Amino acid sequence: MNKSRFSETKIVSTINRNEGGEKVKDLCRELGISEATFYTWKSKYGGLNVSELKRIKELEQENARLKKMYAELSLVHDAFKDAVEKKL
Repeated sequence: MNKSRFSETKIVSTINRNEGGEKVKDLCRELGISEATFYTWKSKYGGLNVSELKRIKELEQENARLKKMYAELSLVHDAFKDAVEKKL
């Protein structure tokens, strides 16, 4: 996936500017994006503020870390289970 040239905080602030009364056409011209891109951003990030976005990112990182820990523990558990079955 291509990395956007705009940070998520910049995207959220742009959406908030639109909700504050600025026209979509003017914002798109200023940023050099299409209106379709703006509305894609709005569907993905609409209704969020910067602090909520940061919190969501933190939770996603923590969730990824916990999934990795679970996968590693599951492998260890299976290895111990196989070792016990072979002894019996």
